[in-house]
Amino acid sequence: MKPEELRRALAGGGVKPVYYFYGDESYLMEREVKRLITALVPADVADFNLDILYGGDRKGEEIAAAAQTLPMFAQRRMVVVKRSEGLTEADQGALTEYLRNPSPSTCLLFVGKKPDLRKKFFLELKKVGELVEFKPPYENQLPAFVMAEAALAGVRIAPEAVELLLSLSGTNLQELASQIEKLAGYAGGGKSITLEAVREIASDSRADTVFDLANALGEKNLGTALRKLQTVLRDGQAPLFLLSMLIRHFRQLWQLRELMARKVPRPELGRAIGLRSDFFLPGLIRQAGNFTLAEFKETFQRFYETDSSLKSSRLKPSFIMERLFMAICSGTGS
Repeated sequence: MKPEELRRALAGGGVKPVYYFYGDESYLMEREVKRLITALVPADVADFNLDILYGGDRKGEEIAAAAQTLPMFAQRRMVVVKRSEGLTEADQGALTEYLRNPSPSTCLLFVGKKPDLRKKFFLELKKVGELVEFKPPYENQLPAFVMAEAALAGVRIAPEAVELLLSLSGTNLQELASQIEKLAGYAGGGKSITLEAVREIASDSRADTVFDLANALGEKNLGTALRKLQTVLRDGQAPLFLLSMLIRHFRQLWQLRELMARKVPRPELGRAIGLRSDFFLPGLIRQAGNFTLAEFKETFQRFYETDSSLKSSRLKPSFIMERLFMAICSGTGS
């Protein structure tokens, strides 16, 4: 089950007695835990009807006993078991017995790592409950995430502001949500988050420098790129984060270059690479034209090698990144 399917089911009143949350996107998963608690347990009686337990700290029998307890002053109680991967085989055995006849007035939620669907515990859980996986969104889904977050905060966000925010903040959902919260407070209820607001509120000097650095490499301006690199590293920006931002920028340029090679009409280019606004399109087109398709392929091979070197080499990160920059700027384009 996907998170959006869970929300639709809950909106329709379809609450299962057991859920298991897992996946690589911890921010979305923790937020969905909070949403489920809010939906099922009234705040004024939460002290009586909500238990937060941890696998490895409690025995399976204790968790089952908590789930079998009747709710007080409410229709339902909830038991959340975090770090469920810490449950032993014996714990899972005790809980498997509970799953064969779960309490209809309790929602038992496990939060853990990827389940082993060969085990009896998970086989029984699937019969009476749901497994919900939380995956990081694909890059082309991030603009929709930003706009949805803005809507939840009661504001609109201009398409060009979406693009700049993603360029400055990267793909970390928690960081994006935090920035949108600040921007919504700055804009005020019902107002729109503008490009100028993102520049003033969401960006800081380090993010601005990364943004400028990516553009300098796209322009093959080695001198500017090296100066920006020293500033970024001096300010404490992690080299691997910087590399991830460069990969995102150059993936967009490569897609654009391929579209240009296929003679896709200019009015369609922005939409084809996922831009919500054409505000940044002229600069991206200019940068994409600085590289041949073969150069893009070579650049991404160097990105892979740089990622490996940053994680395993004893060389200084600044030297590894400088070597990458010189390689990227050395071609002549076409």
